Amino acid sequence: MRLSRRSFLARMLASPLAGAYAAAAQTAAPLKITRVETVYWKSREDAPFWPHWTWVKIDTDAGVSGIGETYPRNPAEAAVVHSVASSLIGRDPRDIERIWADLYRAFDFQIAGGAEIRALSAIDLALWDVLGKSLNAPVYRLIGGKANPRVRLYNTCFPYKYDFNKEPEKIMRELIETRGIKAIKIWPFDGAAARNRNQFITPQDIDEALEPVKKLRDGFGSEIEIAVEFHAQWNVTSAIRIARALEPYRPMWLEDMLMPGNYLQYHELAAATSLPLIAGERMAGKMQFEQLLESRTVKYVMFDVTWCGGLTEARKIAGMADAFALPIAPHTAGGPLLFYATTHLTTASPNVWIQESCQRFYERDWRPCWRTPSRRRVDSYGCLRKAASACGSSRRFGITPQRCDR
Repeated sequence: MRLSRRSFLARMLASPLAGAYAAAAQTAAPLKITRVETVYWKSREDAPFWPHWTWVKIDTDAGVSGIGETYPRNPAEAAVVHSVASSLIGRDPRDIERIWADLYRAFDFQIAGGAEIRALSAIDLALWDVLGKSLNAPVYRLIGGKANPRVRLYNTCFPYKYDFNKEPEKIMRELIETRGIKAIKIWPFDGAAARNRNQFITPQDIDEALEPVKKLRDGFGSEIEIAVEFHAQWNVTSAIRIARALEPYRPMWLEDMLMPGNYLQYHELAAATSLPLIAGERMAGKMQFEQLLESRTVKYVMFDVTWCGGLTEARKIAGMADAFALPIAPHTAGGPLLFYATTHLTTASPNVWIQESCQRFYERDWRPCWRTPSRRRVDSYGCLRKAASACGSSRRFGITPQRCDR
């Protein structure tokens, strides 16, 4: 049967899900932002856990609200949010691309990075939350649907519970048995960087740092992936020496060995080792990532949804990586909304290698907030009942919330 353009579109919209979203979009009443609010703990030590994120709440005249998040410089991020909050009042929160572009240009006039881009990230996540709620749809459906029913995780081991230098096998065995996670990230070279003030590394330093890597590889063989984090602590000479020492242990990647932006130096490092490099968590905006991709120095692209410009910009960065035939591996060492928003992105992205999870945050800071994305959502990201109810509680958060009202 020959299809006309009209009949083709009719068939495309014939599914109950597509039809429901189309009808909702066509009949949706106007929305206006009426209030922008920020909340964070004044002192992490006063909290029952150890939060280091700033929450942004956007209210509308229809009673629909959205939650956003960023970290870790709370007063600075909140101040930036409120510096532009009045410009959001009265706007339709569903005009996400236009709002993003307007805010980015306003910030770029000052500086396109730092607290400005983190504040924009939090606002953007809140806008996507409002959009999802207004259409009664999870965010991953709005950005492309379910490309990945399951996404692999690796665990980042913050040393509050275990010393990963002394007992990495215990951590790995627990991850496999309790969560089915078969990839781990550690940073055994950071001690040498601190001792030597980032200037050099000795053969003894290398032998000592290799111990946990060797234990993991000897104990689990090729059953697991090992990622090694360097926190941009090294110069090129030291990085090459470290990379060559790690080659026999076949780590999944070497992360942030050099400061971001040093692409000629990254070229030199990439040419000196057979191991793949990854970078990007500290970078903000697609233009910085364009330079990284054009440098042809990394084999994976990492970004943080609450640092790079929010879900709007992260989608574009993921698409740019796909155009270079590179997989993404998002960074999620922050609060709960970061993890869940990222999970919606990786669910909808066709070029995902693996996603980070953080033992310290899961088990200590926000385990009570845990909601799997498959359960009935309490907001568009499928999480954070406590976040939604707590936003605005000065007693609970130890600080009077800042607000900008209509």
